[in-house]
Amino acid sequence: MQDDVILKISNLSKSFGPVKALCGVDFELRKGEIHAIAGENGAGKSTLMNVIDGILQPDDGQIMLDGKPIKITSPTMAQRLGIGFVHQEIALCPDVSVAENIFMAKTNVSRSWLMDYKKLEHEARDVFRQLSNIDPAVLVKNLSISNQQLVEIAKALTLDCRILILDEPTAALTEAEAQTLFGIMRDLADRGISIIYISHRMVEIFDNCDRVSVFRDGQHIVTQNVAEIQPSDVVNAMVGRVIDNLYPEKQTEDEKSDDILLDVRNLTEATRFRNVSFSLKKGEILGIAGLIGAGRSEIAKGICRLEGDVSGEVWLNGKKLTLRSYQDSIAEGMVYLSEDRKGDGVFLDLPISANISALKPDQVANGLGLIQSASEEAQAEALGRKLNLKYGSLSDPVSSLSGGNQQKVALAKMLSVNPRLIFLDEPTRGVDVGAKAEIHRILRDLARDGVGIVVISSELPELIGVCDRVLVVREGHISGQVTGEDMTEENIMHLASVMDAQATVA
Repeated sequence: MQDDVILKISNLSKSFGPVKALCGVDFELRKGEIHAIAGENGAGKSTLMNVIDGILQPDDGQIMLDGKPIKITSPTMAQRLGIGFVHQEIALCPDVSVAENIFMAKTNVSRSWLMDYKKLEHEARDVFRQLSNIDPAVLVKNLSISNQQLVEIAKALTLDCRILILDEPTAALTEAEAQTLFGIMRDLADRGISIIYISHRMVEIFDNCDRVSVFRDGQHIVTQNVAEIQPSDVVNAMVGRVIDNLYPEKQTEDEKSDDILLDVRNLTEATRFRNVSFSLKKGEILGIAGLIGAGRSEIAKGICRLEGDVSGEVWLNGKKLTLRSYQDSIAEGMVYLSEDRKGDGVFLDLPISANISALKPDQVANGLGLIQSASEEAQAEALGRKLNLKYGSLSDPVSSLSGGNQQKVALAKMLSVNPRLIFLDEPTRGVDVGAKAEIHRILRDLARDGVGIVVISSELPELIGVCDRVLVVREGHISGQVTGEDMTEENIMHLASVMDAQATVA
């Protein structure tokens, strides 16, 4: 099998000041294999990929491509060598078309003064024929997050690469889109293209990959054939300890209450949802499921007055709310944590403390409206302690944190206004298994402390594991709910996709 090795990394190290991101890492990629990389945020996965892509230069060690030592000095050089990289964070130009984004590298090296838009769109349609029916002429900023991710993948497929790196590519995709991607991956592998697949989702790794390598604390821990290792072994190798349960205990019978915290009545928005009615009881965690595009996020944003011209009634703790804007919602104690962590959840370049106070900065300001650093840091320190936030200094930018800790900063920002109710949209997207378990525990603790928790998630195991009850949204209305032993993936998908009348499984 050594003859099949296309990429070999030996004793690779990379430090950022005192932080050792990679410590003597060894890694091999074979021709035509799908090789999974697993590890917690901060394990060194992204640093290694950035070295392979020429974004970062190693401090020590050797990279060999086709058996020959090589120094990859830039992403442009990596592309010339046949290395394509689809990053987890979307990096498209929002104000130009899908076609222009896909062929941007090709356009940049063109000697032509004029751009043939029709030709670009025609070529883009050929690329999308195997992925999606996205219109190549539409501006990227008008696409959903899932469709933007598909554009990133399409962009990589045009590079004629020999090695394709996919970093959490399904995080924003529907199940159908993910399955299409897996089919494309297998086809590429059958054609001899080698794929490095980074994911936190064990099901994806074990259903689609040939081998898996686990990283922890900047070190390579183990590489094994997927057929010869169990998911629990991978998880335990990732975190360096046994995780017996990813989800905390649910509400006990003694904890259940008939008191209604949130009551939504006939919520309607002209084009996206209609006649939505549901309630949230005190102490419970309510889930919202549904296919992407069904209206899950739109309903939550409509309740909080973030989007749309919404009619209907919203009652909180027995009080009918009059909401005209999101600021009114915040004032009433109702907040929304966006699924787009980097776009709407945190300010990457601002300090941790400034992020946490951003939702209501007057809480840490003096009478003249000037931010008091001591008050801001005290608030951040208290909330950071409550959420077990790991950081160097509160003055560090949020970009310096792992994905799980960035999500905790976003949650701390919500908690800074002492909310009575939090809508959490995809709360653990792109977060490693250890951080997921911790966030799930935090949500249960908040619910027990009296904070209303509504979780929107595309991961059905997460909804089933975390929530006490799950509402299912289909085509802009609630098609039913599931509770107790009937809270299964099959029942949720039935309600999310069938065309029958409204039903309840309980």
